[in-house]
Amino acid sequence: MNFLNESFYQNISFVHPQYFYIIGLSGTPYSSYFYVFLFITYFITLFGNSVVLLIIALDRSLHSPKYIGVFNLALADIGETNALIPNMVKTFLFDSQYISYNACLANMFFVFLFSSIQSFALLVLAFDRFVAICLPLRYHALVNNTTMLLAFAAVWAFNSFVVALMVSLITRLSFCQSNMIQSYFCDHGPVYRIACNDFSINKFMAFLITGLYLVIPLFLIVLSYLGIFLALTKITTFEGRIKALKTCVSHLLLVGTLFLPLFCTYFAQLLLSLSPNARVICTSLAYTIPPMLNPIIYVLNTAEIKDIIWKVFKNKSVAVESISK
Repeated sequence: MNFLNESFYQNISFVHPQYFYIIGLSGTPYSSYFYVFLFITYFITLFGNSVVLLIIALDRSLHSPKYIGVFNLALADIGETNALIPNMVKTFLFDSQYISYNACLANMFFVFLFSSIQSFALLVLAFDRFVAICLPLRYHALVNNTTMLLAFAAVWAFNSFVVALMVSLITRLSFCQSNMIQSYFCDHGPVYRIACNDFSINKFMAFLITGLYLVIPLFLIVLSYLGIFLALTKITTFEGRIKALKTCVSHLLLVGTLFLPLFCTYFAQLLLSLSPNARVICTSLAYTIPPMLNPIIYVLNTAEIKDIIWKVFKNKSVAVESISK
C-alpha cells in the first residue's frame, strides 16, 4: 500500500512557474510617494530597534526576563522589516515586480515567521506582567532568565515549524493559469488563490495561522489583563494601583499598535469591501508601522532605557568638553 502511494505521488507533476509577478499597487497614482515614506520608515525602524538591541545586550542591569522579551520583539521587528520593505521598494519604486518561485517562498516564510514572533513575544510579555502583579511572591520562581530563554526558544522552534509547514504546502499547488499575486509581497492567501488545483488544505492553514497568531494571542492577552485589573482592585491605595499599572503601559501600547491596525484592516475589508489597492495600502501600513513605533514606545515609557541613553549622551558631552579644553 505504501508502495502504491509513493508511486501515485511520484506520477503527479506540479506546475511551478519560474517567476511570480507581484502587482500590488500597479496603476495607483502617486504610489511612488508611498514607497518613499516606507523607505524612511525602514531606516527609522532599523535604527530604533538596533539601539534597543544594543542597549539590552551591553547593559547587564537589563539582563532580566522582561528585557529578554523586549530583545526578541526588537529582533522580530528588524527581521520582518527587512523581509518586507526592501522588497517592496525594489518591486514597485524601481519597477522590478518579478520574483522567482523559490525567492517567493523564502519571502513568505520570513515575513510570517517574524510577524508570528512579534505576536508571541507580546503574549510572553503579558504573562510576565500577569505574574508580576497577580503573583508577586512567586514571580522569581515562575519567571526568570532561564524560563524566559526556554520560552522563547520554544516560540522560535514552534513558529518555524508551523510557518515552514504552511510554506511547504504551497509547493503542492499548480499554477497553470496565472502567476500574478495581488499583494505587496508573496502573501500566503493571494498566492494559493491563484492555483489551479485543490487548495482546501492551504485555505485551512490560512485560518489556522490567523487563529494561532492573531486571535488566540490577543484573547490570552485580554484574559491576562482582566486578571491584572482584578488584582489592581485589591490594592488598597490609589498610588499603589497607579504604580502597578504604569509597569503595563508600554506593553499595552505595543499590543494596541500591533493588533488594532490588523483587525481594523480585516473588518474594513469584510464590511466595506475595500478595493485591492486600498487593502494593500492598509495591510502594508499595519505590518510596517508597529515595528517602527515599538522602540519609540519602550524608550519613552521605560525609565531604565531612558536613564542609560541619558548617561551615554552625558558621558559623550563630558568627553567633548574635556577634549575642547
